[in-house]
Amino acid sequence: MKQLIHGGRLLTAGRLDGTPADLLIDGDTIAAVLRPGESVAADTKRIDATNRLLIPGMVNAHTHATVALCKGLVDRWSLELLLNGYPWSAGGRTVETKYLSAKIGAIEMVRKGCTACYDLVAEIPTPSVEGVKAVAQAYSDVGMRAVVAPMMADTTFYRAIPGLIESMPPGLREKAEAVRAAPYDVSLATCRTLIENWSFEHDRLRPALGPTIPHHCSDAFIVGCRDLAKAHGIGVHMHVAESKVQAVVGPRKFGTTLVGHLRKLGLIAPNFTAAHAIWIDDDDVARLADAGASVAHNPGSNMKLGSGLAAARKMRDRGITIGIGTDGCQSSDNQNVFEAMRMAAFVSRVQGPDPRQWLSAEEAFEAATKGGARALGMENLIGQLAPGFKADVVFLDLTSINYVPLNEPLYHVVFVEDGTGVDRVMVGGRMLVDEGKVLGVDMIKLAAEANGATKHLAKVNAAAREFVRAFEPVVLDYCVGLAREPYHVRQWCGH
Repeated sequence: MKQLIHGGRLLTAGRLDGTPADLLIDGDTIAAVLRPGESVAADTKRIDATNRLLIPGMVNAHTHATVALCKGLVDRWSLELLLNGYPWSAGGRTVETKYLSAKIGAIEMVRKGCTACYDLVAEIPTPSVEGVKAVAQAYSDVGMRAVVAPMMADTTFYRAIPGLIESMPPGLREKAEAVRAAPYDVSLATCRTLIENWSFEHDRLRPALGPTIPHHCSDAFIVGCRDLAKAHGIGVHMHVAESKVQAVVGPRKFGTTLVGHLRKLGLIAPNFTAAHAIWIDDDDVARLADAGASVAHNPGSNMKLGSGLAAARKMRDRGITIGIGTDGCQSSDNQNVFEAMRMAAFVSRVQGPDPRQWLSAEEAFEAATKGGARALGMENLIGQLAPGFKADVVFLDLTSINYVPLNEPLYHVVFVEDGTGVDRVMVGGRMLVDEGKVLGVDMIKLAAEANGATKHLAKVNAAAREFVRAFEPVVLDYCVGLAREPYHVRQWCGH
C-alpha cells in the first residue's frame, strides 16, 4: 500500500530548515520526498500533516528494558552503589515480568518519539533464551525496532574491584565470596542458541551481545563474545570507563586502560559500541576512532550517578560515531531521548568557555538519529527521512506550546521539545501513536499490572534488599576512596 504524508514540514539530515515537503511511502519504506502538492496515484492513502513537523524517529543508543519497573525507585546512588543494589532493584524477574517491563519501556519510548533502541537485557546470574525472547516480543508487540543484547558477566561485582572484598569485615566478606556468577561458557552457549534460533524479522529486531563491563568479564569471555559476534555478523555493546572507579581499576588489573585492554583482545571493531566512555584518554579516543567503533553517550545517567561528563566533542572530532542514550530507569528514570539529546548539547557547554567547542543543535540531532542508527547497525535503514529508508516518522505538533512562536525548527526540536509535542508516530509505515496516545494500549490496565508487579517484587526481593543494604556502607567508603585516587583524566565539574 502507498501512503502520502502531505502538508507537513520536513526536518532530517541534509534538510534542517524545516521546509514544506511530502513523503511518499511504499509499504514500510520511503519511496520519495516530493514537493508540496506533487501528484501521486489516485489510490494512494493520504495522511494530513498540516501544522506538523516531520522528523525521523529518535534512536535510543543505550537502555535496559528489564529495569523499567525501577522508575523513580532510588536516589543518590553512584554506579557502584547501583551495581551493589542490582539484586534488589532488578532481581526476582520472571519471564512475564521481563515482558511487562520491556513493554512499559517501549511504550514510553514510542510515545516520546523514539522508534528504535539498543537494549542490554540483564538477567541474574545468566541470560536465558526465554527471557531475551520475552523482551524482544514486547518490542514486537508495541511495534518498535530494537537490538536486544543479553548483558552478561562471569565475575561478580565484589570480585571485579581489586581489594573490595578484602576491605570487608569477616561476616560480609564471607557473603561476598559466596556470590557467584555463571561460567562464561554457559552464557555463551545460551547466546549461541538464541542467535541461531532467532525468529524475529531482522529489520525490526536483531540480537547482539552485551558483556557488561571489561573487568567483570574474563579475557576468555570477552574473546568468546568477539568470536561469536564475528561468526554471526552481530554487534557487541559494553559499558566502558563509565565511572572513575572503573578507570582506576583498569591499570591495576590490566596494566593499561580499559579501552587499551579491549583493543588487545580484539573486541573493538566497527560492530562495537562503548556505553558512556567517560573516563577515557586521548589514546583511548584514538583507539575507538581508528577501529570504527561507536559510543553511546548517556548524559542524564552520567549526571544522576555522578559518573562525570563525557568528552563528546573530542570523540566526535576524532571521528567516533556518537549516539544518544537514556540508559535504564535505575540510572536516569525516564526514557525520553528528546531530553537526553538536549542534555547532551547542554553538558558540552559546561566543559569549556569556547562556544565553538560546544555541541551544536545539528550535532546533537544527528547523534539522536543518524548516530544512534549507526550504533545499532541500522544506518542504512533508519535515522533519516529519505528515499530507501524505513518510514519511521515522528509528527510534532506545531500548535503545541513548544513551537509557539516558531523560530528555528531545529532549535525547537533540540532545545524545547520534551515529548509533549509528539502527535503521531509511525514505524515502518504503520501508525503506533495517534493524538499523543499509543494505539492499542489500555494505560489504566497497564498501570494496574505494573503496580501489582512492583508490589510483588518488593516482597520477593525483601531479603535481597537487606543483603545489599548491609554491603552499601562498605562499598560506598571503599569506592569513594578509589575515586579520590589521582588519575590522568578529569571528567568531573570542579575537580
